[in-house]
Amino acid sequence: MKHQAEYFSNVYASMKKEVSKVVVGNSAMIDEVLVAFFCGGHVLLEGLPGLGKTLLVKTMARVLGLQFSRIQFTPDLMPADIIGTTVISQSNGGERAFRFQKGPLFANIVLADEVNRATPKTQSALLEAMAEAQVTVGGTTHKLDEPFFVMGTQNPIEMEGTYPLPEAQLDRFMFKILVELPDREALLSIVDRNITNAKIEVENKTSAQIIARIRELVRDVPIADPIKDFAAKLVLATQPSSKFAIPITKKYVSYGASPRGLLSVVHAAKARALVQGRLHVSMEDVQKVAVPALRHRLILNFEGEAEGITTDYVVGKLLEFGEKF
Repeated sequence: MKHQAEYFSNVYASMKKEVSKVVVGNSAMIDEVLVAFFCGGHVLLEGLPGLGKTLLVKTMARVLGLQFSRIQFTPDLMPADIIGTTVISQSNGGERAFRFQKGPLFANIVLADEVNRATPKTQSALLEAMAEAQVTVGGTTHKLDEPFFVMGTQNPIEMEGTYPLPEAQLDRFMFKILVELPDREALLSIVDRNITNAKIEVENKTSAQIIARIRELVRDVPIADPIKDFAAKLVLATQPSSKFAIPITKKYVSYGASPRGLLSVVHAAKARALVQGRLHVSMEDVQKVAVPALRHRLILNFEGEAEGITTDYVVGKLLEFGEKF
């Protein structure tokens, strides 16, 4: 297993290097997206327009050698527009038959751009695909090809004409990642890359078969009982009614993370351990993945929102208190 872990670490490093050729800055964002991908989870990116969210997903698809599809979510988008529909086809002999025509959701990497602009009906169609890796049309279930990875994006400042994602769908995203503005050096690098005719090429560094093996390896990484117990207590502490809840949780949180949140923390910690070249999960691994794995699973109460408290702040306080659980 040690040899496999070293192989994964090398593949991961080469993939990140290729993605970084195109996506400037935001190294932590690239790490978090790749970690979620190799865990088999989905990612929600939140950031201002023009920060390279679409570019990141397209570049990942090229580096991974996988099929990419982009869906621009709008209020008039219907479920059939993304999952496909049944049409009547006619053979050369004149015979007619029903045939399922696949929608853009049938790809390995799907960018759901501005996902919160779609109606709840369309969002529910995406939810089934994310949860079950399948879609149902006319009572017939169609399996999606593996690997299947959804990256949703949403704009935090333009809320007119949007439909907030329901908690059930938010919970399906393994990570919610906040895309930060690039610093001065990164901005200058972006300018230099886009004012010349030079074309940046990236190499395909893996395949669907290798990805499947890596995902199995992630699941096999051992995690000690004390680390597992810490992760469980951390998730329980997000629930204001839990005996592990701290004062800030009881004061500002209405609902905390679900068991799926715990699974997201544990799986992500395993993947991070492999990235670091270790065959065991450390306390630091859990702490590093806790915020992106839990920030979208906490619902603040009126008092928390009125005082400008963020879920990142709450999770940060829980991690500070963690040693006393």
